[in-house]
Amino acid sequence: MMVKEQRVTKDEMRRVNGILAVAALLLLGVGCGGGSSSHTNSNTTSNTNTGANVQPITVNAGPAGNYANGAFTSVTVCTPGTTTCQPIDGVLVDTGSSGLRILSSALTGVTLPQQKAASGAPVVECLPFVSGFTWGPVESADVQMAGEKASSVPVQVINDTAYPVPTACANWGASQGTLSSLRANGILGVGLLAQDCGERCVSTGASNPNFYYECPASGCVVVGEALSQQVANPVALFSSDNNGVIIELPAAPNPEATLSGSLIFGIGTQSNNAIGSATKYAVDNFGNFTTVFKAPGSSTSQSYSSSFLDSGSNGLFFLTAASSGIQDCADANFFYCPTSTLGLSAVNQGAGGVGSGTVNFSVANADSLFNNFSNDTVLGELAGPNTLAGFDWGLPFFYGRNVFTAIEGKSTPSGVGPYWAY
Repeated sequence: MMVKEQRVTKDEMRRVNGILAVAALLLLGVGCGGGSSSHTNSNTTSNTNTGANVQPITVNAGPAGNYANGAFTSVTVCTPGTTTCQPIDGVLVDTGSSGLRILSSALTGVTLPQQKAASGAPVVECLPFVSGFTWGPVESADVQMAGEKASSVPVQVINDTAYPVPTACANWGASQGTLSSLRANGILGVGLLAQDCGERCVSTGASNPNFYYECPASGCVVVGEALSQQVANPVALFSSDNNGVIIELPAAPNPEATLSGSLIFGIGTQSNNAIGSATKYAVDNFGNFTTVFKAPGSSTSQSYSSSFLDSGSNGLFFLTAASSGIQDCADANFFYCPTSTLGLSAVNQGAGGVGSGTVNFSVANADSLFNNFSNDTVLGELAGPNTLAGFDWGLPFFYGRNVFTAIEGKSTPSGVGPYWAY
């Protein structure tokens, strides 16, 4: 179950005139505060891979115009079995979750059939993220990207008003049911899992995380959801190139206005998706590996076993200010604000000893980044604390790397997924 994004809004970066952050570590923004940028580069740095299995992605401000370190793409959804289709732009590419989620407000040109439970009641999903949730009906769509197509894919249509939000769902925090809150027209979850929940959601009971509900007129109640009915990673349902994805983005040593790259479908299935010399990192049953890190000023290294790669997070999120020794920002304590840029390193270790490598990274003062580069959306040195027992290697980690995400149960030249490689 990979639903660990950490994202912060532009408004949350500001604590002006008594306005406080509403939902820390939830949705991201491009900047805070005024001031002119000292960085005048308005060029787009690009990566020009092509092929029928290559979907363009772009790091930009997103459809709401205030996103930083967000990789967006376009997804075409169709009424199943028909040519009635709609391309939807501004969809966030996310290796930290699985499944396609689209705002109902963005679905203006296509009607999708509602999934129903055995009782005949509509099925609705609550998907929790770090500090919030998406709520909305499960519907069926044909999904097209590049030259690939998946038929009759269960997707979530995000809509807070179609059905009353149950208390158990609302307890996850703030709803992300509008463009102003989600800051994207949808989320394309291309993570390690074939479905967004798996066996835990098949039967009701204590182990069920309460993702799926049937919603008759009397109210919504938790329901068991078969694997084939769960919101699915659409890549896993392609007829080919269906064993994983690669995110390719150029290096971004300095802030940039935008950055163009590729989402490549398949691992070792075509000449443009060979794993080559990339190191494979095995994961545990929770999709995690270990990061070994010595915090600034510390004499010893510590191991953090709940680490993961998440293109849906807009920074490198690790430890707390107290444990990392890095000052957080006075006006937004969900980002780090060291007095000068820090050059740091850590070692990632795959589960069971499969994969090991050093990661060099930098942490800059977030206030300075947002104030001095207010026109830029690519900020490779943006970082902050988290409350997880591991490193959330967000989108800045992906800059300058080809990152492979192998889907569970799918065969690849480097073994059966799930695993990450880079």
